[in-house]
Amino acid sequence: MMLSRIAESLYWMARHLERVDNTARILDINVIHMLEADDGITEAMQWTPLLAIVGMDECYADFYPDGQITVQRVIHLLTQDRHNPGCLYNSLKLARENARAVRDRISNAMWETLNQFWLTTDRHLAATLPPWRAAEFYAFVHREVATFFGLSQSTMMRSPAYGFTMLGSLQERADMTARILDVRYHLLLPDLSLVGSPLDYYQWGALLKSLSGFESYRRQYQNGIRPIDVVEFVVLEPNYPRSLSYCLEGMERAFQRIGHRPDGAVAERLYALREHLSGVAARDILDQGLHEYLDEFLVRLADFSEALQSDYFDADPGDGSGVMS
Repeated sequence: MMLSRIAESLYWMARHLERVDNTARILDINVIHMLEADDGITEAMQWTPLLAIVGMDECYADFYPDGQITVQRVIHLLTQDRHNPGCLYNSLKLARENARAVRDRISNAMWETLNQFWLTTDRHLAATLPPWRAAEFYAFVHREVATFFGLSQSTMMRSPAYGFTMLGSLQERADMTARILDVRYHLLLPDLSLVGSPLDYYQWGALLKSLSGFESYRRQYQNGIRPIDVVEFVVLEPNYPRSLSYCLEGMERAFQRIGHRPDGAVAERLYALREHLSGVAARDILDQGLHEYLDEFLVRLADFSEALQSDYFDADPGDGSGVMS
């Protein structure tokens, strides 16, 4: 039997670490494209979408009362501002704390890699990270996160512990994929005069790169970058590891390892997510409104999180209960 607190720590260890990589990913792409952007694009125009993606657009003024959006401020806020609970630094700190609580459930190689990752990052971010050094730091983050999850694939028994680890990672990835597509699509689509232009290709390419899907997309679609194909690829492509369809399938496999209760709220919410993605084509999604479709997906994902917390993680510690037998 696995105690609820152990299951919860495994889940949040992976989820926070996936968030670290996702935060570095969107910042990294923006830093690179900042150097290539059109002269008419201001810092605020380029960096405001990132704040929207991570849900910091409305509370940005709490950190910077003048409301001025600059590259240095956004990088600092999302990477190392200790007062921002969702910044990369704090997410990594939480991932390590949760990993320390479950050291007997993960391999020594996983713990040593994550612990060293944290110690190096803690030293690296002791001083303000300037934009010209950010890309190098984010590349380091990508390598370390990939190493950790690679070790989890190669060293963990395919047990419920592995199931909770994969569940946390894939759920966080699905959430970020939906948010990135929603915000970027909303910003890109309105100017139809740019469809097919070099700027349009550049912007849609940036969206795919922020999801590490640019090269895979180009191999699969030979007609350039079209909005309908991007939606099909990012939402429905079952073989693309950051698509919503792929993430949900992985979550379902994770629950097979966990041994979920077929009549519980979690199973019901998981089925609702599957129903949302099944039997729909990219054209159907665009016709009904991509924002509305993705917003509904995120609502159902949040409902799933609440059910998971209630059914699996909020067990009474005094009764010796666990999440499975």
